[in-house]
Amino acid sequence: MELFPPLPLSEWRDTKETLHRFEQLIGKIRLSSSSRRNHWWNVPFHVTGRGITTRPMGQSDGNPVYTIDFDFVDHQLVVTTLDGTAVSFPLLGQSVASFRRNTLEILADLGIHAEIPHPEPFDLADSSRPFAQDTEHHTYDPGHANRYWQVLSQVALILEEFAARFSGKSSPVHHFWHTFDIAHTRFSGRHVDQPPQTDPVTREAYSEEVTSFGFWFGDDSFAEPAFYSYAAPEPPGLELEPLRPRAARWAAQDGSHLALLRYDDARALDDPRAAVLDFYESAYRAAAARADWDIDAFTSPGGVTDPRLAVQHR
Repeated sequence: MELFPPLPLSEWRDTKETLHRFEQLIGKIRLSSSSRRNHWWNVPFHVTGRGITTRPMGQSDGNPVYTIDFDFVDHQLVVTTLDGTAVSFPLLGQSVASFRRNTLEILADLGIHAEIPHPEPFDLADSSRPFAQDTEHHTYDPGHANRYWQVLSQVALILEEFAARFSGKSSPVHHFWHTFDIAHTRFSGRHVDQPPQTDPVTREAYSEEVTSFGFWFGDDSFAEPAFYSYAAPEPPGLELEPLRPRAARWAAQDGSHLALLRYDDARALDDPRAAVLDFYESAYRAAAARADWDIDAFTSPGGVTDPRLAVQHR
């Protein structure tokens, strides 16, 4: 399997737009059926050997314990309960409206009462249209969906490898359905006082000082896949710090800056995996140094934190 196969947004935009809304609908069910975690860590999807999963949920809300999985190998939505019962329907041939209807029907057949808070897309162009009325988005190309999952899986493993280098508080590697990116976030431990007008989602996500690292598949604001990193709050002068590899750059966005490495630039290099790891490391050290993090204290080479074992590891 090729590392970082081609995935130009222009070739699968229609499938991505449909799949994004499918995932938002299931993500909102996850939001209402799982115990809340700090920084919304209960909400994202996790990558599996066949697609992505909500992970087990229910029980605390009176529902059976169940999972909802996207299978991008056989191209099905699969709902499985703790007793092993599994019900599915095909992803191919669904509009957002029919996907919603089929999802709620199979959940009801399993005795699951599903809530969909705010049953319309979040922060998308049609955010005022309920999922139940969306027959416009109905494209699902199995080849493109499978390629999306392949890339997601490859990036997830690189982020896991990068995450192992940090011993402080950090997020899982997870796939956010609202922004359709995969990310890992590191925390300094310092509280951040948000302005009173800050919305509740942002307040919880950025209640502590962070540097974040991830990958997105492209959207209207940046129409190509890219690896990224940012710091929140952003320390002064961050955009002056050098990045690696040479193709990486800082991009201004909404009054702050993103470190960017285009997917196509990374895949053109001799060792794309090493280049992405180097990109994340350079972005982290730039932000951590500017924000005066204790970089040495947070270092865990190869996932090792015990000093004696760390020496042996080297």
